[in-house]
Amino acid sequence: MSNSIESTLVETRVFPPPEGFVKQANISGRAAYQALLTQADDDPDAFWGQMAREHLHWTRPFTQVLDESNAPFYRWFGDGELNVSANCLEANIERGLGDKEALIFEADNGDVTRVTYQALYEKVCQIANGFKQMGYQAGDRVIIYLPMSVEAVAVMQACARLGLIHSVVFGGFSSKALQERIIDVGATLVVTADEQVRGGKNLPLKSAVDEAIAMGGCEAVKHVVVYKRTGGNVIWHEKRDIWLQDLMKDQATSCAPVAVNAEHPLFILYTSGSTGKPKGVQHSSGGYLLWAKLTMQWTFDAKPDDVFWCTADVGWVTGHTYITYGPLAAGMTQIVFEGVPTYPNAGRFWQMIERHKVTVFYTAPTAIRSLIKAAETNAQFHPKSFDLTSLRLLGSVGEPINPEAWMWYHINVGGERCPVVDTWWQTETGGHMLTPLPGVTPLKPGSCTTRLPGIAAAIVDETGADVAAGNGGFLVIKRPWPSMIRNIWGDPERFKKSYFPEELRGYYLAGDGAQCDADDCFWIMGRIDDVLNVSGHRLGTMEVESALVSHELVAEAAVVGRPDATTGEAVVAFVVLKGATPEGEQATLIAKQLRDWVAKEIGPIAKPKEIRFGDNLPKTRSGKIMRRLLRVVAKGEAVTQDVSTLENPAILDQLTKAV
Repeated sequence: MSNSIESTLVETRVFPPPEGFVKQANISGRAAYQALLTQADDDPDAFWGQMAREHLHWTRPFTQVLDESNAPFYRWFGDGELNVSANCLEANIERGLGDKEALIFEADNGDVTRVTYQALYEKVCQIANGFKQMGYQAGDRVIIYLPMSVEAVAVMQACARLGLIHSVVFGGFSSKALQERIIDVGATLVVTADEQVRGGKNLPLKSAVDEAIAMGGCEAVKHVVVYKRTGGNVIWHEKRDIWLQDLMKDQATSCAPVAVNAEHPLFILYTSGSTGKPKGVQHSSGGYLLWAKLTMQWTFDAKPDDVFWCTADVGWVTGHTYITYGPLAAGMTQIVFEGVPTYPNAGRFWQMIERHKVTVFYTAPTAIRSLIKAAETNAQFHPKSFDLTSLRLLGSVGEPINPEAWMWYHINVGGERCPVVDTWWQTETGGHMLTPLPGVTPLKPGSCTTRLPGIAAAIVDETGADVAAGNGGFLVIKRPWPSMIRNIWGDPERFKKSYFPEELRGYYLAGDGAQCDADDCFWIMGRIDDVLNVSGHRLGTMEVESALVSHELVAEAAVVGRPDATTGEAVVAFVVLKGATPEGEQATLIAKQLRDWVAKEIGPIAKPKEIRFGDNLPKTRSGKIMRRLLRVVAKGEAVTQDVSTLENPAILDQLTKAV
């Protein structure tokens, strides 16, 4: 393992939580937070046991909170039984919320469908009864390859209702990626749609499933259930394929939930960008759901009259925890959005917040940064051109948010009155780990600030020893927590080696480099394998990106390293300007200006050796920057990887030109 990251990252701007927010917050004030921290640190078993009894409905109460006898294969609430779907649906109907809107679905073209808790319950039950009639039962694995829709949420909930283990594959993934996941998870059922609609275009899904199965190795698949989203042409296999509406037809609108052990796998989700064999992250039922619900109430300060909008896709863990499970377990009304933030124009997000009176908005830094450029070049798409006064809380997810992008979000979207919860977590953690609490935490732009109660986060060196405040190191979690990854599906040795390396004393290794400042605020500096070693100096990519984005001309930046004969590694920056993409002499002048700026902000050692300008950056359809592709481009190598998940594959050609 590498040594710690050198850092000069300093942030003097601090924003205390607004007094009005503190007064009404679910966790109100520093003393309330400290009491929870102390309770969790002093007696973790008692703390987690109390939380699980208070917040979940159990069909068989547990008697043991944590079983550590086979670490790191921890078991939480292991002799208890429950049903996740019943905790999301019946639990709310029984407390009188049947007529409350659960989902407000907005289609790509702007059409809106509103679904109450009662109506969602009935749809879920009809789908579950259809699955049951086809012979599927607890423990069977289901691949879900659906667009953002009410149906996607309902199918996931129907699986949970029967104890079927779902594995959602993002609708932008290729047929090859789909085939690998079908094989690895041993799926016997696939649920898909004829097509999905994104940015005014119909994109095929069913044909990708057909291709995946035709590649071979998917013989275990007995049925393919198809949701008719567009009515587009599909090839039909009579013995295998069935329309979702035909599956649901004449099915009862009630279905008894199957009680499963708390450790029963709820889902397997494959981490994106992995090389080699896909890595299936396995999550439990009880511990995962508990943390999904608690973080809704703590991080997002969930209130009965909130309209919550997480802009993620259900193909990612954010869409699992903060669309399909957390908001429903918390009894909230939420937006489910099919489209993209720039269609039909770059004001789409702000228009939707205004139209639906969204109160809590949760999106990714990549989305924010791309919308900054549109807003600053066209006033009609600027957030200030819309009525966003319904907002009371903003969130950020997916990667560290640059301080200047944070400030823009805070000022222009939140009107300087909304706390911004910058959440650090992972597919493997199941839910938020480090985040401000909006009624407690003074905010520092660019910092995910503090640990949640029960999360023993720390920064350590390569031997697992704590490092002093302000020094960089490895981010670890020292104690198990209920929503943690349980295994890599079918590969326990890889699980232990990847997440609990012996040299780190059995701590959970997050894979991120980070530092903690004198105020106990955490700063994520980038993935350990993204740390740059320039002439023996170790730099976090996040720090260089933040320096670039703080320049008045820059909308977005991504930084990678490439081998260099002199310095060992050279900094290569890919930059999107707020204005037009420069060429020729103008590009050279701006590149020099930005290099000098980075030298001033961080130091000469951090100056990018190359700066390449583009109209945008290579992103997946969920908005994630594909830095692994940028590393290939920076080295001057041909891109041979699958780029079918990219929203904009043509951008790679533009970015091959160095300045």
